Formats: sequence, structure tokens, C-alpha cells
Amino acid sequence: MIRYLYIQANRDKYPIAKMVRWAQVSRSGFYAWLRRKPSLRDRNNDELLRQIRKIHADSHETYGSTRITRKLKDDGHPVNHKRVERIMRENDIHAKARRKYKATTYSDHDLPVAKNKLNRDFVASHPGEKMVSDITYVPTDEGWLYLAGVMDLCGRKMVGVAMGSRMTKQLVT
Repeated sequence: MIRYLYIQANRDKYPIAKMVRWAQVSRSGFYAWLRRKPSLRDRNNDELLRQIRKIHADSHETYGSTRITRKLKDDGHPVNHKRVERIMRENDIHAKARRKYKATTYSDHDLPVAKNKLNRDFVASHPGEKMVSDITYVPTDEGWLYLAGVMDLCGRKMVGVAMGSRMTKQLVT
């Protein structure tokens, strides 16, 4: 079957006589395979593929073969999970991997916590009177990039920015 598919895919590039000789199949066998109607199993697989694609799209491409098999069985289509896996693999249908949760802060510590001096009063009358800072992290191909910024509340201008590969107090200061 694979040899016939290869011959059919390349029939406009190479002579069929040479390809059947290379594939060690008969020319009449190749033409008989071309004229052959799809089997009942092939038609069922095509219908199953249509249903798999619909379920996969409805799940925003998050369902894998196990959940798709379960959904097919719930809808009244008894099917083996290996068949669903094979059809998905042959048609390059994959589930999107769920991102792993990564804790980026450790709040259960005994270190002193700074007092709330602003008490949610974020209005400043002159520059340098009130400043706030924050730190965030950005995922990159090389790992996390930590970004700290200091903002003057008078005019809401950034007065300092620092980046680093570790979240330390030196980054903020």
C-alpha cells in the first residue's frame, strides 16, 4: 500500500514503468489499486476522522486521544483508543500541552515586611516625594528574566529600570 501511495504521489515526476520496477510491484497491480473502491474500513476511518477533527476543534485543540475516545464513546460510537491514536497520528492531530505552573514567589517566610506608608494615597505634589516599585518576570527561551522598575508618582514617570536573571533585593535597589 505504501509503495502504491509513493508511486501515485510521484507519477507526474517519473515514469510509472520505472517506479513499479523500483517498488517491485506489477503495473497492473498498481492500476487495479487505483481503480479499487475504498473499503468499508477506510470509509469508517474517514467518518471517524471527521468526528475526531470536530471534537478536537471544539476542545480548542486541547483534547488528546484518550479524551477524544471517551467523547466518541459518550456520543454512541464505540471505538478503541488505539484506533483513535493511529488516526490522529497519521493525520498529524496533536493536543496542545498544558503549561506547567511555576511558583515565582515564596510568601511563607520569616523576613520583615515593609510598612504601608502610602496607605493607597498615590498622589504626589512634587517630584521625588513618593516613589513606588514593582518587579515582574518574563519567560524567555533561556529562562526567566526579572524586570524591576521604580516610578515617581508625580507625573507617573519611570525613573529607574533594572533587569536580571535572579530575583534579588539588589535588582530592586
